[in-house]
Amino acid sequence: MRTILIKASFAIFLFFTFQYFSTAQTQYYVATDGKDSNPGTEALPFASILHAKEQIKKLKSENPDEGVSLIINGGTYYLEEPLVFDANESGTEDTPYVIQAKNGEKVIISGGKSLDLTWKNQGSFWVAKVPKGLEFSSLYLNGKKQIRARYPNYQAEILPFHGFAEDALSKERIASWRDPEGGFIHALHQGRWGGMHYEIIGKVGKDSLIYEGGWQNNRESGLHSKFRFVENIFEELDSPHEWYLDREEGMLYYFPEEGQAIEDIQQVEVGVLENLISFKGNGGNPVHHIQIKDILFTQTAPTFMKTEEPLMRSDWTIYRNGAILLDGTENIHLEKNTFRDLGGNAVFISNYNRKASIRGNLIEEIGGSAISFVGNPEAVRSPSFNYHEFVPEKEMDTVPGPKTEEYPANSLVADNLIRDIGLIEKQVAGVQIEMAMDLHIIHNTIYNVPRAGINIGDGAWGGHIIEYNDVFNTVMETGDHGAFNSWGRDRFWHPNRGTMNELVERHPDWIKLDAIKTTIIRNNRFHCDHGWDIDLDDGSSNYEIYNNLCLSGGIKLREGFYRTVYNNITLNNGFHPHVWFENSHDVFTRNIVMTSHKQIGVNFWGDKVDENFFTSEMDLMKSREFGIEQSGEFGEPDFMNPEEGDFRIEEGSPVQSSIGFENFPMDQFGVASKKLQDLADSPKIPDLFTERLDGMAEIEEWRGFKVKNMETLGEQSAAGVNEISGVLVLEVPKGGVQNTLQVGDVILECWGEPVDKVLTLRKLEKGNLWKGRIELKVWRNQALVEVVF
Repeated sequence: MRTILIKASFAIFLFFTFQYFSTAQTQYYVATDGKDSNPGTEALPFASILHAKEQIKKLKSENPDEGVSLIINGGTYYLEEPLVFDANESGTEDTPYVIQAKNGEKVIISGGKSLDLTWKNQGSFWVAKVPKGLEFSSLYLNGKKQIRARYPNYQAEILPFHGFAEDALSKERIASWRDPEGGFIHALHQGRWGGMHYEIIGKVGKDSLIYEGGWQNNRESGLHSKFRFVENIFEELDSPHEWYLDREEGMLYYFPEEGQAIEDIQQVEVGVLENLISFKGNGGNPVHHIQIKDILFTQTAPTFMKTEEPLMRSDWTIYRNGAILLDGTENIHLEKNTFRDLGGNAVFISNYNRKASIRGNLIEEIGGSAISFVGNPEAVRSPSFNYHEFVPEKEMDTVPGPKTEEYPANSLVADNLIRDIGLIEKQVAGVQIEMAMDLHIIHNTIYNVPRAGINIGDGAWGGHIIEYNDVFNTVMETGDHGAFNSWGRDRFWHPNRGTMNELVERHPDWIKLDAIKTTIIRNNRFHCDHGWDIDLDDGSSNYEIYNNLCLSGGIKLREGFYRTVYNNITLNNGFHPHVWFENSHDVFTRNIVMTSHKQIGVNFWGDKVDENFFTSEMDLMKSREFGIEQSGEFGEPDFMNPEEGDFRIEEGSPVQSSIGFENFPMDQFGVASKKLQDLADSPKIPDLFTERLDGMAEIEEWRGFKVKNMETLGEQSAAGVNEISGVLVLEVPKGGVQNTLQVGDVILECWGEPVDKVLTLRKLEKGNLWKGRIELKVWRNQALVEVVF
C-alpha cells in the first residue's frame, strides 16, 4: 500500500480545508433541459450556469454566511461569457460555496460554440457557411480536434511541432500564397529556449512577408532557421483533417479523409472563449472558500499571441489568464476536475493568493502551461525584467523578502496527472512558479512536455517543497533545460561575471535577499530528454536536494550559492558543475554517479565535493584530477532490481559501507489516487551503462544504429584504422537520418573526446545531451569525417 508522506503543517492544512465541505448546503441545480424561469431545485433546475450563479449571488448578498452547493447535471454547457466571481460570492470556512457535477454524471463546461452547418462538396474540400462575424482558431468535429491548414503537414511522431521545415518561409513557398494575412509562423527560439510565434500581416511583392510577434520569450531571438512551420494559410489546405476559415467570406473549408462522408459529421464545435472561470478579488477583499469539483473544462481559444509580459529576468513571458484564473483569493480549491483540449493555460494563480489547492485533477492536451503560480512584480524589491538589466549597486533595496503581499503562498499542488502540454507554446511547464513562497508540490505525475516539468523562475521567495513527483519525457522539443529547472537572477545577480564576483565579495548578505527560504527537492523521479534531470541555472541559490532518482540527465549546478545535494542517484550520468563562485558554500556528497564530474569553468569547488560513489574507477580518477573526491569510492552499486526500476541498494553494498548512502522509497513517485494511477504512464527504465563482466562485446543498439566495439584484427584491417579501438557501425535504421552514419563507419571521437568502446560513447553522449545534438568524428574511406546530427 502506498504511503503519502506530507509535511506536518500541510497535513493539518489539508485536514481542515477538505473536511469542511461535508457540512450541509443549500442546493441549486442546473440541467441542459432546465429553464431559467425555474426555481433551481432538483426537480425544476435552471438551464444556465451563469443564471444560477447570479441567483446565488443575490442569495449571498442577503445571507453571506449561507452555505451553497451548485450541482450541475450531466451534459455540455457552452458559456456565452466567462463566469467571474467576486468577493461578495465567497463562502466561509464553515459554510463553503461548492460547484460540482451531480454524482456519477459527466459535466462539460466548454469555451466553445456548437454550430449547425450545411456542408457542400467543392472539389477536394467540404465547405460550409459560418455565422457572420464568427472567428475561431480551433475546430472540433464529432468531439475530435482538427488541424489548421499548415506546412509541413502534421506528423504525430515528429518533434518539434509535429513537423517542421526549413523551407516553410522560402520565397518560392511565399510566392504560392495569394493572401496569407491572418496566417501564423511558429518557430523555436534560436537557442531552442522555447517557442516564438508571429502573425502574418501581409505580403510585400510576391515573395516577402510582413509579420509581427516574437515576444513570447524574454531572451531576445529571431526564428530558428530549421525548426519552424506555418499555419492558417489556404494554399496549405492539402491533407486530411485540415481546415481553413475564410474570415472575410465567412466560409469554413475542410479536407476530409478518404472514404469519409458528409453525413459522418454529427457535431461541429469551435473554440471561442479563452477563459471559463475567474475569481477576482484582492488581498484586502479576496474571493474565498469556493470549491470546484468533478467537472471537465475544455475548448478554450489559443492565447499564444498574448504571451508577452516579461517575468523578471527569467526566460519567460506570460499571459495572466487560463481556463481558470485565481487572482486575489484565499482557500479556492480545484479538486478531481479534468482540463482537456485547451488553447492556452489550464490554471493560472496570479498576484495575491493564499491556501489555494489544485488536487486530484487530470490536465492534458493543453496549448500552454498546466498550473502557474505568478506573483506581482510590484512585490519584488529592486526588480529587473530582462537578462541584461541590473539595478545599480547604490540604488539597491537591501531589505530581505517581498515588499507587498501580492504573491501566491501557502498553497498545494497534489496528486495531479499532467501530460501532453505545450502543444502550441513551448516555454511552458507542468508547474510554473515565479514570485511565490511556501508552495507544496507533491505526488504529481508530469510527462510529455516540450520544456520543464517543474520550473522555478527566480529565487523570490523560496520555501517550496517539491517531493514524490514523477516527472519524465521532458524537454522533448527544446534544449539546454531540465525536468526540474530553476533560475535565480535575483537582486545579487549580474549578467557580467566579473561585476557579479565583485558585488558578491562586497555584499555576501545579498545572496539571500530574495531567496529567503530554502527550497527542498526530495524523493522525486526525474527524466530529461535534452538536458539535465535537475537543472539549477543562473544564480539559483538556497536549495536542499536529496533522495532523488535521476534517470537520464544528471544534476547541474550553475553559478549560485548554498546548494546542498546529497543521497541522490544519477543513472548513466552524473554531476555537472558550471562556473561556480568562490565561497559558493555548495555541497555535493554521498551521491551515486555513473560518469566523471563534467565541470565547466569551475576554479572553486564550494564547501565539499567528496565522498560520492562512482561505478567506474576511471571516472573517479578523472574527477580527482580537479583536486576533489579524495574520499570518493567506486565499485558495483548492487541495485536491488534495476530492471524493474528499483534502485535501492542491497544490504552490505559498498555504497552503504563507504559513503553511508541511505535507501529511499522507489514506489511512491507520482500520483497517489487509484483513478489517476490507472491512467498514468511510467517512464522507461534505462539499461545501465556498465562493463560486461565476461569482457566480450556484443551488438548493441544506439540511436537506432546497430553498433559494437572494435575488437579483432580483421575488423581493424577492414576499416583501415590504426588500432583496435572505437565503435563499429554495423547497420543503419531504415529511412534513417540523412548525412549521418554509414555502415562500416568507426566512431573515434564524441564531442572532441576519444571513443574506445560503446560504453564510452554512451557516457559522452549523456554528458552532452543538453546541447540538443551530437558531434562525432568517424573513420570512413580511410579519412576522418565530422558527423553532426
